[in-house]
Amino acid sequence: MGFTTGFLGGVTLTSAVLYLTISLHTQNRITQAALLRQQRGVLAGFYEPKVPEPEPTSREVPVGLAEMAKDKWNRQLEGIVRGAYNTDWRRLRESAEDRVSAVVEKIRESK
Repeated sequence: MGFTTGFLGGVTLTSAVLYLTISLHTQNRITQAALLRQQRGVLAGFYEPKVPEPEPTSREVPVGLAEMAKDKWNRQLEGIVRGAYNTDWRRLRESAEDRVSAVVEKIRESK
């Protein structure tokens, strides 16, 4: 083996071993740092009281013309349904029967 080939082989082997060593050391440091951060968070949560998070605020979005029309329609429909629900249908039927019978009596009397 010649001088150049031996020198280049030695440089290649040394630089490869050095690169792998530094890479392994860097990865170990990153892992240790992550573990230390996690342990610090656990310990800090143990002896420091947690600050309560503020209540989320509601977001107000300007309403368009279509939404306003829908809301108006829904309010009117709710009013109609509420009126139908609160109506005393028996009393209404009796009142209509009384009026019809009164009209029938007036027609019989006029003959």
